[in-house]
Amino acid sequence: MTTNNFSLQSDPTINRIADRRAFMKFSGGCAALGSTSLLSQLLSLQLTGAAYAASGQTSTSGYKALVCVFLNGGIDSFNLLCPFDDAEHAYFTTLRSFAAPPKTGATPLLEIPADIANPGGRKLGIHPLMPELRTLYNQGDMAFLANVGSLIGQTTKTTYNNGTAPRPLGLFSHADLIQHWQTSVPQSRSQATGWGGRMADLLATQHNLTSKVSMNVALGSNNLFQTGNTVLPYVVGSAGATLPDGYRFFTDTPAGNRYDRIVNRVINGTTAQGLNAMYPQADTATGALYSNLLQRTMALKKRSAIDIADMFFDATTTGVVGGQPGPGNLPALAQQPFTDIANATTGATAISGNLRSFAANLNMVARVIQARNVFGQTRQIFFVQLGGWDHHDNINTQMTSMLPGLSKALSAFYNATVQLGVKNDVVTFTASDFARTLTPNPSGTDHAWGGNQLIMGGSVAGGKVYGDYPIFSAPSIAAIDIGGRGRLVPTTSVDAYNAELARWFGVSNDSSMSDILPNVRNFYGAGGSTGPLGFLPT
Repeated sequence: MTTNNFSLQSDPTINRIADRRAFMKFSGGCAALGSTSLLSQLLSLQLTGAAYAASGQTSTSGYKALVCVFLNGGIDSFNLLCPFDDAEHAYFTTLRSFAAPPKTGATPLLEIPADIANPGGRKLGIHPLMPELRTLYNQGDMAFLANVGSLIGQTTKTTYNNGTAPRPLGLFSHADLIQHWQTSVPQSRSQATGWGGRMADLLATQHNLTSKVSMNVALGSNNLFQTGNTVLPYVVGSAGATLPDGYRFFTDTPAGNRYDRIVNRVINGTTAQGLNAMYPQADTATGALYSNLLQRTMALKKRSAIDIADMFFDATTTGVVGGQPGPGNLPALAQQPFTDIANATTGATAISGNLRSFAANLNMVARVIQARNVFGQTRQIFFVQLGGWDHHDNINTQMTSMLPGLSKALSAFYNATVQLGVKNDVVTFTASDFARTLTPNPSGTDHAWGGNQLIMGGSVAGGKVYGDYPIFSAPSIAAIDIGGRGRLVPTTSVDAYNAELARWFGVSNDSSMSDILPNVRNFYGAGGSTGPLGFLPT
């Protein structure tokens, strides 16, 4: 680690897991820039610029991006993807009672045509409030992965009950399962890096070699998924990077109370002339030592960090700049669906504020993708969260308020990738703590295990349900239900899910895959030329 790479690894006193976590808390954990102190902003920005030392390798051609949409709280994913055949739906309704979307009535399930539904031609249905996703599915640009969850090794109901299969720590706990999904190490609570961060560490030697912006961009808050040993998430808001007040050169005209002479003195004094005046060379034979070297280095780092934020802001800003559309403006056809969501504030089709914020964050992801060449990036990983899915109560009312906005926002983002010409280069995938119990409590559902996720993009072999969607009959559900309430043992592991995404993103199926996903060989053999699940090309 050189002195130019200021990272958590550069200081041995914070290289231990506990100390690194404490340091992340101190620095705001790369927290949202708009609400942190100047110091936290500077540290957050600087940490993201540390991972890209030249490796001597030639950058690989071609662009790819992964967009992780994390649905915090444990979404009731058997409310999203339901059985449709009469016998199965009848049993499904017996189990789920009021939580089962109906096949008939004013808002019936949206049937997936039998000729493209898997497995075995069974008919399935998508929640009636998500027509945009049904359209993406039917046109082959979206797929589902059924009954997926965190596993350490192959697990059945029998091996779970007799204790011969290792269990993820804290099973059914929000905090634990969120961590397990993001690290892919469910046997540990002390894992300090996420699988997206480890993947970025690996690929940073091949991609984005001259970029000063992190490969990993998070919308709104820090996360473990994107945290690597050298690559850390660069956290921005839906309006982009936030610049500190008072950042301007000595020759700039002060702008009212935004002018900050202290900031100017520290930041704008970091020219070669200014630094030498502030921290002159020591009077030594070699001239290699400087007084106040730490202050000098930190001043340079602060200047560099804010310049990165300035570049990011300039590349993604919208509105009018100098009488012309800002460089961050999307093409009109790409922006319009996002604008429609932002304006849906009243009436029967109103979208709640957190869903509008979610759409705004996806809008920013599209703008960052549009600016990829400005940043010099051929690989990008994004992380967007949407909370509010812990529906122990009033599940129907809450689903009614949330699902339309989720469907519209995801559809708007896919449309943006089409308009930007990158639909085949961007894969969006969902993750969540866990599914919910099939059997409800008085007005909601409780924590469970295996559930359904969706994958979206032009490269996705869509119009299919991958994995093993449960057969809704009494004996079939009983065979995978570990608690009697419809807590289903996952039949597909998160590791297989992640490995499929990693293969598409450019990770070889060798020791590199095991470095990123330590348990992957329990579910996916080394050396194969195809992915473990088949929904993406390799």
